[in-house]
Amino acid sequence: MKLTETETELIFSIMRDLSGAFDHCEVRRRVGQKMLDLLKADYFASYVWDDAEQRFVSCVQINMSDDNLRRYESYFQFNDPITPTLQKRKKATPVSEVMRHDRLVKTEFYNDFLKQDGLCYGMDFFAYDRGDNIGDLRIWRGANREDFTPRDARIVDAVGPSLVNALVRARSSTQQTPSLRFAHIADDLGLTVREAEVADLLITGLSDDELCAKLGFSKPTLRSHIASIFRKSGLNRRTQLAPFLAEKNHHL
Repeated sequence: MKLTETETELIFSIMRDLSGAFDHCEVRRRVGQKMLDLLKADYFASYVWDDAEQRFVSCVQINMSDDNLRRYESYFQFNDPITPTLQKRKKATPVSEVMRHDRLVKTEFYNDFLKQDGLCYGMDFFAYDRGDNIGDLRIWRGANREDFTPRDARIVDAVGPSLVNALVRARSSTQQTPSLRFAHIADDLGLTVREAEVADLLITGLSDDELCAKLGFSKPTLRSHIASIFRKSGLNRRTQLAPFLAEKNHHL
């Protein structure tokens, strides 16, 4: 497969990121941003499959709205005519290979979810480690672009093995330091999946600008999440979050 100079540079950049010491979400976010450039795409989302819960969790997104993704997490992932089929494939697959576009645009999933953010043509890649779906790449183009091609899929597949290795390393690193996270006690506090993700990142000391870039949020959206976290946890300062978790961990 012949690559342009720009494509080659972007793939080398992705490979450098995949050799770095990033957490699971950051690996997917970095690959997603560069995949948008590499494939001339517009939207990106990534999830991890929770086999026990039978649902996708740990969202990373670029250029999609948080409210729309909440609708996906609460409803549309359970009423999704394409992703269950795509998930069974261990190679990059354009959505049109599992459902013709003229059929997709007639579905509730397209009109009430995808179209709301401008998504039109998609391609998915699901990363597997010994049978476990440990992360995915969902790459979409808007209606003003063309559908993905077999060549686009081969480009993603070329990155696939390195992505799997990076996600395995990130997951192993997390498992070796099993300190309690807000994601583990979200139900106890009434936190949403997104609020728990924000709370866990707040502990790292990132600035609001860094948090917004990492999560794909606007500042008003971030502040809304933080206000909700404080209200539900009974806390009122970011510096209280880490001691709060430490106390919870002590009583386990």
